[in-house]
Amino acid sequence: MALAKEIMGSSMVERPSFVSSSSKLVLERHFCVNPGVVPLGRRRSLQLKRVVRAAPTVAAVSDNLVKAAAEKPVKFKVRAVVTVRNKHKEDLKETFVKQLDAFTDKIGRNVVLELVSTEVDPKTRAPKKSKPAVLKDWSKKSNVKAERVNYSAEFMVDSNFGMPGAITVTNKHQKEFFMESITIEGFACGPVHFPCNSWVQSKKDHPEKRIFFSNQPYLPSETPAGLKALREEELKDLRGDGQGIRKLSDRIYDFDVYNDLGNPDKGIDFARPTLGGNDEHPFPRRCRTGRLPTDTDLHAESRVEKPLPMYVPRDEQFEETKQNTFSAGRLKAVLHNLIPLLMASISSDNHDFKGFSHIDSLYSEGLLLKLGLQDDLLKKLPLPNLVSKIQESSQGGGLLKYDTPKIAIKDKFAWLRDDEFARQAIAGVNPVTIEKLQVFPPVSKLDPEIHGPQESAFRDEDIVGHLNGMTVQQALEENKLFIVDYHDIYLPFLDRINALDGRKAYATRTIFFLTPLGTLKPIAIELTLPPAGPSTRSKRVVTPPVDATGNWMWLLAKAHVCSNDAGVHQLVNHWLRTHACLEPFILAAHRQLSAMHPIYKLLDPHMRYTLVINALARQSLINADGVIASCFTPGRYCMEMSSAAYKSFWRFDLESLPADLIRRGMAVPDPTQPHGLKLLIEDYPYASDGLMIWAAIEDWVRTYVNHYYPDSTVVCNDKELQAWYAESVNVGHADLRHADWWPELATPNDLTSILTTLIWLASAQHAALNFGQYPYGGYVPNRPPLMRRLIPDENDPEYSNFMSDPQKYFLSALPSLLQSSKYMAVVDTLSTHSPDEEYIGERQQSSTWSGDAEMIEAFYRFSAEIGRIEREIEEKNVDARLRNRCGAGVIPYELLAPSSEPGVTCRGVPNSVSI
Repeated sequence: MALAKEIMGSSMVERPSFVSSSSKLVLERHFCVNPGVVPLGRRRSLQLKRVVRAAPTVAAVSDNLVKAAAEKPVKFKVRAVVTVRNKHKEDLKETFVKQLDAFTDKIGRNVVLELVSTEVDPKTRAPKKSKPAVLKDWSKKSNVKAERVNYSAEFMVDSNFGMPGAITVTNKHQKEFFMESITIEGFACGPVHFPCNSWVQSKKDHPEKRIFFSNQPYLPSETPAGLKALREEELKDLRGDGQGIRKLSDRIYDFDVYNDLGNPDKGIDFARPTLGGNDEHPFPRRCRTGRLPTDTDLHAESRVEKPLPMYVPRDEQFEETKQNTFSAGRLKAVLHNLIPLLMASISSDNHDFKGFSHIDSLYSEGLLLKLGLQDDLLKKLPLPNLVSKIQESSQGGGLLKYDTPKIAIKDKFAWLRDDEFARQAIAGVNPVTIEKLQVFPPVSKLDPEIHGPQESAFRDEDIVGHLNGMTVQQALEENKLFIVDYHDIYLPFLDRINALDGRKAYATRTIFFLTPLGTLKPIAIELTLPPAGPSTRSKRVVTPPVDATGNWMWLLAKAHVCSNDAGVHQLVNHWLRTHACLEPFILAAHRQLSAMHPIYKLLDPHMRYTLVINALARQSLINADGVIASCFTPGRYCMEMSSAAYKSFWRFDLESLPADLIRRGMAVPDPTQPHGLKLLIEDYPYASDGLMIWAAIEDWVRTYVNHYYPDSTVVCNDKELQAWYAESVNVGHADLRHADWWPELATPNDLTSILTTLIWLASAQHAALNFGQYPYGGYVPNRPPLMRRLIPDENDPEYSNFMSDPQKYFLSALPSLLQSSKYMAVVDTLSTHSPDEEYIGERQQSSTWSGDAEMIEAFYRFSAEIGRIEREIEEKNVDARLRNRCGAGVIPYELLAPSSEPGVTCRGVPNSVSI
């Protein structure tokens, strides 16, 4: 309590005078602040109010009522304050229906609430209920423009009613509304809070009453008698029956395979294999929509194309502020998708970059001006309103002009340098692939009968000159050699990738040497192609240059490594590990954990928006002809590569940060170190910042878990908790359910580990992999998402072109101007924080999300620790000794700095996978 008091900078007020000492109430502290997210910087200034909570059996509000209750129940009045959130903008239809509801509300078609007690009536054995009460003044307040509007209702209850534990809501209006919260005032315990944050549908669409529980957490075995039936009923409604087509207004969570990525009705080029439910292409499950099958393939689900919305449960859809931010980004992406289609009728030129100045002009002039096509192209756009919006935007830069990415602001030529190429392996947007080199030369795990010799082409002589006088064996033993190895993930797909138009790729390996300064330098790159025959040369090694020709060869080799890296980053580390693999745990949480379950309350902010962002990805990013397939090297095989990684690489037990660092050999266990690990590269910004956040999350989760689960018996006997984990594994990850590495859930430590991993993946891990995409990838030469040329050797017809104009050859190997622009528009959107972002250490209704005062205080301690970590990260970024995050032109490592302003900031750790 003292800590919460200190954090909030307040003094506790005295016990309210209306609570009589003779009533012998059990008083508990409860902290109340205004609803909404509490920014880190303001937490110390918030004022706490003390509220008291009665023992469950007390409902009286005065001495007289307490005395009377012993003889005969006395009726008294309590008041509900209902907070409804309005939309900022409404279309004509919504406005009309809103006015109609305001009119019909006067004649009885209104919103009806009913209080439900935690106790049962001893005579009927049914929960005690109040008389129904109607929300007042709906019609009077229908034109209020405020974001939040408070309505009231009054209930008459008996003095032996007990504690209110639930409220049922019936919406007799035509239109849904967003209910943010309900507060009941008038009970001796003080205000009782009901966090709702949910859309309440019209009774005509969903006849059943909506159920909202108070913020008091209960394990299933502790559920008060009056709430047991409602707890089961609410979960049953959320699970559905697995049948039928889902309506957008439904709240049903269910599982399905990825059978909606292709559209075979459009032709064979648009058909895609089903991911999940088969041995060839295993994959996590996604949210079921129940759409009808395609005409061509009964096992493929028909698609919903933009701008029509994909189904996710109603409360998972974007809130208005987030939707506006996302739509603005999508408009930019849509425009860039239109441009290539219209280009064919204007010019047959593929518009390769003609020079590096052409790339720069995307930021200073914009795409259409760069193409010299602004007037011609705008005339061909079919929508006049869209044309005017583009023209207005283009006047001052606008939709077709990009912000200069951070990598090009700090140092325009940084991408050319070997030290920056290496630094990004540990402090860029994909710092989770680099490994300690265990053996030299490295060895493949692929079948040699299919993929050729397992031995690498690296030889001692390729690298020994770059080891500061060490032998290769010495460098290995002293932990000086590291590798980024994409050989095994790309090689099985290369024949098919290189057969695609405009795609050329190698399977790459890159070896780095750790210098005495603590920085890395690349010392050799291996480029592998599938063997075309027993005598063909399928592997080549490129080393740092000693002449002009070697310089361009080295530059091309690094570009191919970056292209490999961009694909694995997007398809494996980002999409698979933080988006797709979390979805089953989220679906199962809604299906198996009651809203009053303490673990649901813990996980709730870390599940926000993930289902809708994954659905939007299936609609326009990872689908056939989606942006990912269009822009990244694997093309139409992108999702098959993601599935292959799930099959051969993904393990939940190794997804925690400490386990992942140890798996990659980047850290070794060391109990003398602050986090029990010693990093082999001391200045490894992702790992050092990440371990601080990991430890803070783990400490918060352990405190929370131990509070509700004092021993293993409670964990094992929690039927909802066990059902959640079992369904996450056996249904959500059904293709890997028999793996022996799944952690057990039998002890509080087991639960702490599982929950910490999930929260880490949803928050910090996703942030580290996502919000640097435009700052690093928006300048395409730094991280080309695909390559269109191989590196020529002296026997290739293209070699003479390369020798005569190596810059032109290099630029022609990069994505075209139009491909680059399309990619930039997407990563710009993905890297953008919306104004309603909720960052780690924050949560909505921060003082009333739980009715457990001890856990509210523990959360404030966690929040304070996150603030301390942010300050430490800021200090590190100006420490000149840490050369991987501080130096001339070096981008400071802020991807794990917890807070952020809206927009593309290259920092900020949201609570959830929200973009």
